[in-house]
Amino acid sequence: MVALSPTPVLETARLVLRAPAARDFPAWCDFLLSERGRFVRATESIDEAQAWRAWAGVIGHWVMRGWGSFVITTKESDAALGMTGPWAPINWPEHEIGWTCWSEMHEGRGLMTEAARATIDHAYRTLKWDTAVSYIAPDNARSIALAERLGATLDASATPFPGEKEALVYRHPKPEDLA
Repeated sequence: MVALSPTPVLETARLVLRAPAARDFPAWCDFLLSERGRFVRATESIDEAQAWRAWAGVIGHWVMRGWGSFVITTKESDAALGMTGPWAPINWPEHEIGWTCWSEMHEGRGLMTEAARATIDHAYRTLKWDTAVSYIAPDNARSIALAERLGATLDASATPFPGEKEALVYRHPKPEDLA
């Protein structure tokens, strides 16, 4: 039997970013089945079984790659409020930094910016990525605004997003290039 390395835990001033776990599925499922989840669903409609398989893929990404997206929690509570981090399914043309805020009640407080900055830093400094992008639906104004707050710029020359959904490609600068 192969022993898996423990997943890292990242901490910011207000947040803890940890590996996804089975206990996070209800919050993920509620998000994915809601209108908020429309930008990350592979299809227009989705059911609980499909959400479960998608969550298994999120957890499995850590096993397959040795890294993956982190669940975002506050230092006061282990309740999942969203997810952010490195992402690269087998058909992705580039490594991505993704994010999802699972509830409207967590918007407007800078939590996603804080969390995404920590995972961008992790991808470049710990995982030694040379570049990172975010694939964003053209009508996802909140994610576009977040990408721009993070210093990412639209990269029209990037390889397009795989699949049927259209996506803009925002390229993230290395943390040292933001200083």
